[in-house]
Amino acid sequence: MSQNHDPRDETSGKGAALGDQAYAVLKEKLLRGSFRPGEKLTVRKIAQEFGLSSTPARDALNRLAIQHALVYAGPKTVVVPNLTLSQLREVTEMRLALEGLAAEKGAAKASPEILFQLEEAQNRINSALDKHAYTDALWANKEFHFLLYGCSNMPILISTIEQLWLRIGATLHHLYPDFAISRSGVTNHRAAMEGLQNGEPAEVRAAIEADIRDGYRQLRRAISEQ
Repeated sequence: MSQNHDPRDETSGKGAALGDQAYAVLKEKLLRGSFRPGEKLTVRKIAQEFGLSSTPARDALNRLAIQHALVYAGPKTVVVPNLTLSQLREVTEMRLALEGLAAEKGAAKASPEILFQLEEAQNRINSALDKHAYTDALWANKEFHFLLYGCSNMPILISTIEQLWLRIGATLHHLYPDFAISRSGVTNHRAAMEGLQNGEPAEVRAAIEADIRDGYRQLRRAISEQ
């Protein structure tokens, strides 16, 4: 062992790794709509959930706050924000441009296996909607979209889209129950899969853009009524 070795380095490294793990899990939950707008997260709650000390738990929340996925409501408490109408409009315009591109590029490179995986994800969405399990529907919805986008092999584009979903993930709860009744999202996803099966990337892009626009109209109504 080196004479310069400090055992505290191992402890610090372990804490950082646990903090990274907590950040990754919280980020995924935010992306998939596991939290609702206005929901509070405390340093203590996160520390207990992940078996962390307060420092790595706070670091995980700080990282998400810097990304505007969370907003501090106090020194040790963060809140999942709800989008304003102007923020929703801006995020939607960016989503249309970036997710339309990712869908078209992804469709051009997708393997037959991807279509099978999209069908499985859509079946989970349908099952969740039938049970009024809307959080589960959002969880599978994120999987559907990013399975397709991931085929683009454009990691910078995917990372940028993730940042937008961090901002809008919780707000997507406002889609329901209306979207469960109309099944607009289901129709758009089916159109995307049909375009993929027919080898028409432009059709896939149009279907995903329609999905985003339909969602925007519902979210706009919900936020306006608050």
